[in-house]
Amino acid sequence: MSTLSTAVEARTDLLGPYLPKRFLRNGTIQTLLSRLQSADDLLVNQDEQPILFDAGADATGMEAERSVRLLGYYTGHKSPGPRRGLVMTIHGWEGCSHSSYNLVVGSALVRAGYDVVRLNLRDHGPTHGLNRGLFYVTLLEEVLAATRQVATLAADLPFYILGASLGGNFALRLALAHAAEPIPGLAALLAINPVLNPDRSSYLLDSHAWIRIYFRRRWLASLHAKQSLFPDSYDFAAVEKISSIRAMTDWMIQRYSPYPDVESYFAAYAIPPARLTELTVPITIVTAADDPIIPADDFYQLPRHPLLNIHVLASGGHVGYTDLFPLRHLLAPMVLDILDGLS
Repeated sequence: MSTLSTAVEARTDLLGPYLPKRFLRNGTIQTLLSRLQSADDLLVNQDEQPILFDAGADATGMEAERSVRLLGYYTGHKSPGPRRGLVMTIHGWEGCSHSSYNLVVGSALVRAGYDVVRLNLRDHGPTHGLNRGLFYVTLLEEVLAATRQVATLAADLPFYILGASLGGNFALRLALAHAAEPIPGLAALLAINPVLNPDRSSYLLDSHAWIRIYFRRRWLASLHAKQSLFPDSYDFAAVEKISSIRAMTDWMIQRYSPYPDVESYFAAYAIPPARLTELTVPITIVTAADDPIIPADDFYQLPRHPLLNIHVLASGGHVGYTDLFPLRHLLAPMVLDILDGLS
């Protein structure tokens, strides 16, 4: 029996087999360790094929005459057995298709017999020049359009979606979109440390100086790349003087989005607990009680539902789940165990 096998009505649990050594059970340490890689974690990069997806109309209004383009990377399974299905991964904010957790999990998946597509959200990875309009988390329709195209690559095999952090938020919203208009072949979704309440998480992110500095540096680099490609459309000089992520977001929203303020923007992609009563496809959520920016009690407020299974680990940080001596990423076997339990 799978070590993750639980009754579907079980809302939360603590999973001993996937806990790091005691001295590593700290949310900050776990979050930092998530960036470590080994040579085995690069398998998914071998023979990867870039795919440019036509993601439909541009909701930003910046390029009404052309379709949105999103970049993904396809890697076929690398096991001697038959294909077991296709998994599409969605990274977190300022991550990309080649983020550490994507490589770790993607390599484990192709080794276990799954094909993998690692999708880049707009303005993430090497994609700043593909679309003039800026990335907003509310641009779900373009991600949904790309997802429907990825689903066709699964043919008659199961199609799974795996999202981490902000990608987990996208996964949950894709599940709700699936309830309204089914995504072909979608068998299940996995959300790792998903953002449920971005308003609350923004305050927590800013309260941890090292996390704030890390994301601020990455976001400014992304904005500089965008401005250099489209200097006639953007001037981000003023935002460089703002120290907090929340205030930076508010500045950006008021100048370049249809939302009046940051509160309205966050509310537009928050996951109200009641919405998850609409599920029509199995969802597994994995999170950690010591995640420094995604509060565990957000998940205790979610409704019971036969298609919703929630695992709250005692430690794992924000998409960390890493052990040392030797280096061992716990997220990859967790994901495989969950998929085994679904098949």
